[in-house]
Amino acid sequence: MRQELQSLPKGLAEDVARNLVMVANLIDEDPEQAYAYSKIALRLASRVAAVREAAGFAAYATQKYSEALAEFRAARRMTGSVELWPVMADCERGLGRPERAMAMAGEPEVQKLDKAGQVEMRLVAAGARRDMGQIDAAIVTLQSPELASNSVQPWTARLRYAYADALLAAGREGEAREWFAKALEADKDGATDASDRLAELDGVEFVDAHDEHDAQDGDHSDLSGATDVRDDADEQDDADDADEQDDADDADEQDDLSDDVVDAQADEAADVDVDVDVDTDTDADAEGDKSS
Repeated sequence: MRQELQSLPKGLAEDVARNLVMVANLIDEDPEQAYAYSKIALRLASRVAAVREAAGFAAYATQKYSEALAEFRAARRMTGSVELWPVMADCERGLGRPERAMAMAGEPEVQKLDKAGQVEMRLVAAGARRDMGQIDAAIVTLQSPELASNSVQPWTARLRYAYADALLAAGREGEAREWFAKALEADKDGATDASDRLAELDGVEFVDAHDEHDAQDGDHSDLSGATDVRDDADEQDDADDADEQDDADDADEQDDLSDDVVDAQADEAADVDVDVDVDTDTDADAEGDKSS
């Protein structure tokens, strides 16, 4: 790549190089941002093969397969290399054309690939078979000397994983478990999730620490809610007791008032009797005086 950039003016070459470095650094963690940097590099130096290739991989990482395929084809025309043949075939799969990927797997270009490229092409071809619903054919496609070898190469983990996944899709769970275990043995960099697949087959469930903490918080919230309910109930009981006491006091006051009314009525009656008696006695005395 450095040699290709030397054909550019120094300042421009440095700008392009900085953007290509950002593409390489971000393509796994933030593909969209890597894609944005690749577009800048492409705008600055579209006639540099390394730029077209980087733009192709950035588009591929963001599943822009049509754009990626166009960039890979441009890079291949510039260099004449067949190195990008497998990823170009995989772009055809991404575009929903697995039959084209299968056709590319049978082209003479495959024989020009190095061992890693040939294994990659085998993986793409097996994927295309699965896309077409040919699961048994996919299993056969993956069976190869590279799969049977006990030596661990950069492609070994992915090849074993793809084979295990195909076996599982065919319902051959026991064999799938064996090959997921073999993939895990070869996967020193964690390129696959073979350990998780093994755990699933063994019925092991992983609990996320954050989820467990949230569940505990929920339990505490439930207990707090229950306490609040009890407190509300106690307050309601106190209020009811207070109401009952007020009713009792009101009843006592009403009884006292009734007693006062009765007593007043009795006193008034007594006063009337006295007045009547006095008046009767006075009238009797006056009548006696007249008779005399």
